[in-house]
Amino acid sequence: MTAPIRRYVGHVMGMPVSLALRGPHAADETGAGAWREAFAALEDVDRVFSTYRPDSFVSRYGRGEIGLGECPPELADVVRLGERAKAESGGAFDLWRRHGDGSLRFDPSGVVKGWAVDRAALPLRRLADTDFCLAAGGDMVCHVADPDAPDWTIGIEHPLDPSRLIATVPVRDGAVATSGSAHRGKHIEDARTGLAPEGIASVTVVAADLVRADVDATAAFALGRDALRWLQGRPGATGLVVRSDGSAVPFAGGERRAAA
Repeated sequence: MTAPIRRYVGHVMGMPVSLALRGPHAADETGAGAWREAFAALEDVDRVFSTYRPDSFVSRYGRGEIGLGECPPELADVVRLGERAKAESGGAFDLWRRHGDGSLRFDPSGVVKGWAVDRAALPLRRLADTDFCLAAGGDMVCHVADPDAPDWTIGIEHPLDPSRLIATVPVRDGAVATSGSAHRGKHIEDARTGLAPEGIASVTVVAADLVRADVDATAAFALGRDALRWLQGRPGATGLVVRSDGSAVPFAGGERRAAA
């Protein structure tokens, strides 16, 4: 018999955050305390990294008012991850976005969400024999502690019709991230051109951690028609690429071609 699930929901960093707990601490104060700790961690991230708050460290750093050495060390970690993603994607992914007037704007959102949710999951991992699925803005970290418990089943929205699923993914201990334009419009650009990528509707990446899944999904989407080829060279990742015509192609990183 599957254990009952307790759900928690909040809103932070401009997005909905939800938690599903399953197991001995799902409905007790220990589980509730872990949720409060996880949510507080996301609130702390928002104070440092919010691009909507002019007094945040990210905003002040982006305006050139302070240097990295004057910011919390977490910002340097995010910049390092962003620079690595820029190099690995051939420049399609970049933390600096160019405006129409030629000015640059620092926007680490493509790294911060996955990085923040991975960190927020730490108190949940300390819950003995308790499974969890922590989701934020559609990306999630999953863990099954009970060897007899079933995997979490994660639905992937169809990017051309978000009212239905295009696939489901079983996850036991790992992360799922999806990048696309279904909910936020054309907010992801190819940093090399400043234009929205073509030929792509969404990218879903399943990986061991959400930092990797989130950054790879965003970078791949920015690459547009080259997304599938790039992802096939990313060892350890699997997922689904949906083209702009609605056709879906699964991939397995490190393989020479996508899975049939």
